[in-house]
Amino acid sequence: MRLPDVTRPPPTALEMRIAASVQESGPIGVDAFMARALYDAQDGYYVTGRPIGAQGDFTTAPEISQIFGELIGLWLAQSWLDLGSPAPFHLIELGPGRGTLLGDILRVCARVPGFHAALTLHLVDTNQPLRALQRQTLSRYNPYWHDNLSTVPDGPSLIIGNEFLDCMPIRQFVQTKTGWHEKQVGCDDAGRLCFGLGPLLPLPPGIAAIGDPLGSVREVAPQLPSFVAQLANRFENNVGRALLIDYGDPSGKPGDTLQALYNHTKSHPLDHVGQSDLTAHVDFSALQSLAQKAGLDCPEAVSQRTFLQSLGIEARAQALIAANPHCANDVQGAVDRLIGEAHMGALFRVVCIDSRHNEGRGPPLGF
Repeated sequence: MRLPDVTRPPPTALEMRIAASVQESGPIGVDAFMARALYDAQDGYYVTGRPIGAQGDFTTAPEISQIFGELIGLWLAQSWLDLGSPAPFHLIELGPGRGTLLGDILRVCARVPGFHAALTLHLVDTNQPLRALQRQTLSRYNPYWHDNLSTVPDGPSLIIGNEFLDCMPIRQFVQTKTGWHEKQVGCDDAGRLCFGLGPLLPLPPGIAAIGDPLGSVREVAPQLPSFVAQLANRFENNVGRALLIDYGDPSGKPGDTLQALYNHTKSHPLDHVGQSDLTAHVDFSALQSLAQKAGLDCPEAVSQRTFLQSLGIEARAQALIAANPHCANDVQGAVDRLIGEAHMGALFRVVCIDSRHNEGRGPPLGF
């Protein structure tokens, strides 16, 4: 596919195993590569690593400031009240990281009469080292762990997913002079993984748009429809609400959004395989369309800036500063990262998906 690159870091054990498989069976799609790199039972990034925080590869909003979790807790508490204060109900976090977000949420929600008594806590996560950290943070709430959402028992549910959808494996399609090709992962002359193009597709991919220029890259997450179907099944006979926060461009423009983070630094997606985080932008338009086709209510996604401002982030920050003047710079800096146009405020989007049984109970906060 291309000549070896001697400047690359040495191959990891997982890269060598994937390369051996490719050499034996042929190139694979980007989605298959991502699935192996992130979820391989032996060396996958989300199976073996501790990716979050200063010692990890990236920092999520809950790790930036307690204000984020406090405001999400406010949103969940109000949603619980809006839905008639169901008791019991399931509080579910998808990809709970170190448990920081839920810790802040549950601290705030303790002030809402009946909330803690009614909830059963469920954590959807396959990362065993992170599960150990979650157990330390959340053991007082007697949580249950699940490998996927489908094993959480039926019933009224409030679901939170912060930076969960961006790790869904994606397929990529490239527009060339000859037409559309799927991007693939193969091996170069040195046996290292490299990108290339598969055979010419007989028809453009369904996500292609008329007028896409040469070189355009279109992406689709094959698991997104099944995820929305799980939500629809969960909400089919019960009230419920899901809040999903992630990064993505709602404009629908083409682009290659696959990226890797290794020690808080961007790296090539085919380097540090199994040791770097792989993510891609979430297609919020596709998510909204799938949800609505499944009979779920899903308003258009809003920016994280708009959402957090509607929940009072600036007033909460001023209250913290008034109580802790020596922390003013830290608090203001954290708020800037969360809602600043040059930071997470513009890049991250927030979407709410409602059960049809929620009708007449009022719109969710922030939408």
